[in-house]
Amino acid sequence: MKRSQLFLPLVLVAVAGTILVARAADAPKAQPAKTPWKIVGQLEEACSCSAACPCWFGSKPTRMTCGGGQFLFIEKGTYGSVPLDGLAVGDMVESPEGKTMMESFGSFKFSYVYVDEKATPPQREALMAIAKVIGSDSSPKKEVRQVAITRTIQGKEHTITLGQYGKFSGHLIEGGLGGAVKIVNPPGADPLHKEYEQGTTTQIAYNDAGNDWHFENSNYMFGTFQLDSEMYDKYAAGLAQKMAQQKKN
Repeated sequence: MKRSQLFLPLVLVAVAGTILVARAADAPKAQPAKTPWKIVGQLEEACSCSAACPCWFGSKPTRMTCGGGQFLFIEKGTYGSVPLDGLAVGDMVESPEGKTMMESFGSFKFSYVYVDEKATPPQREALMAIAKVIGSDSSPKKEVRQVAITRTIQGKEHTITLGQYGKFSGHLIEGGLGGAVKIVNPPGADPLHKEYEQGTTTQIAYNDAGNDWHFENSNYMFGTFQLDSEMYDKYAAGLAQKMAQQKKN
């Protein structure tokens, strides 16, 4: 075979190889595997709205804004191989004036995460990741505090403290036919709020994020949860579809 005849196939191979390398460079990078997690425990939540909180029903806040927080007291849990038994995490937020929760997500006035001071560095990172999934990543103004998060229950009264930054207390109310008032699958429900018991606050006191809140006789909610990462992946996909449909309408 002549040199010119041999040279042409070699050139074609080289060009093809260059194209494959270029395509590989332009291909989307594989996303890192998500860390699986699961937690079981109790939810304590309170806000400035009148009970029942209108946010979960797609309505505007009772006051011009909705300010309050949700705290998870984990009985058993893991984030990957990191144990989370006996720890707590939560966030305090405030919505913009005159908007529903769905309209406000991503533009809350602030979203401060409070992580149990008992958490080790790996546990702290795990709790922050879970807090983000359940809604703490709702504002450009974000801070993280590692504080003593405590809960005391005396009779019907539940009291939650956030170190030096505040506390709230509340109790469940009785239904008209007796027993607890339960709210199941409200329009804005996420996996954490698919069912909860309704109550009223005795007080909310909060002095962080430039605020000095003092509310009473407002919304208080108590619930139990069994949550995991797979559940929230499905919820996020469904929520994205709902929001896309709202934009079209």
